[in-house]
Amino acid sequence: MARAGRGKADPVSGARTVILDRIERALRTARLPNVPEIANVPAESSFSRTSPTSGSPEGSPPIAPNVPVASGFSRTSPSSGLPEGGPHERQGDHDPKALLDRFLLEARALGVEAFVEGSVASVRERLAAIVGTRRVLSWNPERLPYDAGAIVAGACLGSAPLREQADAEIGVTGCDAAIAETGSLVLLSAPGAARTVSLLPPVHVALVRPQDLCFSMGGFFEASAARMADASSCTVVTGPSRTADIELSLTIGVHGPGRVVVIVGPRDEGPTPEDTEGTEDTKDRTQSAQSAPGKPPQRLGDTKK
Repeated sequence: MARAGRGKADPVSGARTVILDRIERALRTARLPNVPEIANVPAESSFSRTSPTSGSPEGSPPIAPNVPVASGFSRTSPSSGLPEGGPHERQGDHDPKALLDRFLLEARALGVEAFVEGSVASVRERLAAIVGTRRVLSWNPERLPYDAGAIVAGACLGSAPLREQADAEIGVTGCDAAIAETGSLVLLSAPGAARTVSLLPPVHVALVRPQDLCFSMGGFFEASAARMADASSCTVVTGPSRTADIELSLTIGVHGPGRVVVIVGPRDEGPTPEDTEGTEDTKDRTQSAQSAPGKPPQRLGDTKK
């Protein structure tokens, strides 16, 4: 390739600068939508940027117009003066409804399908409707909240041969934390909770309890240090799998599930008498559909006839 003449701009160098500027801006700003102010979860106006050289607040506008800044900004706690999400944060410092609202807002902005169900029976019915007759890879039944193991009875488990796991169309898990600040799910691997369940199938369905909600990743790390030390891996799911390795073209579902579904249930996992009747009916219908002789599993995108 011919070199640019002396005194002339190098087009390769210019393109490189543009790309690096885009990467730097993405790393510093991340993705934070213009969200309405929620109780106990201040909006963007309570964030301030610090200069990377002096450490003092900058008075200049954001790096790019109309691009709100998340990473590179910090919100300080009124009591400690430290950034929230640091060592002094506790889940109890935030209103549960505000945590749920923020989690749903962030998750849906990432392309996650999120449902909030008010009863144990409705959680199971929602799960049964999503699973249908598709091949399921699941955490062990005792690891799933809301007795959801009864809905996916007969599913392939993480202890099965990898070839069988790879044939699954839907992965069903619980979660160890739901991070409100970023809409992320945290899953710690453990016996009966294999990490392949949330990584191999093209669809990941996660069951979330209100008590799993935590405002920030830092708060979860502090509260769960012992659990994390016992886990062989920690998977953080922030929306469907995305990659832009090739020509910066965004592609969904290459390195993991291209569809993520979250079902948030009630705090109380115990069924009511009404739930029991409805659950038995749902369980019978689901098992009947999964065991129907001669009927091939329904794949994503198929319509029932």
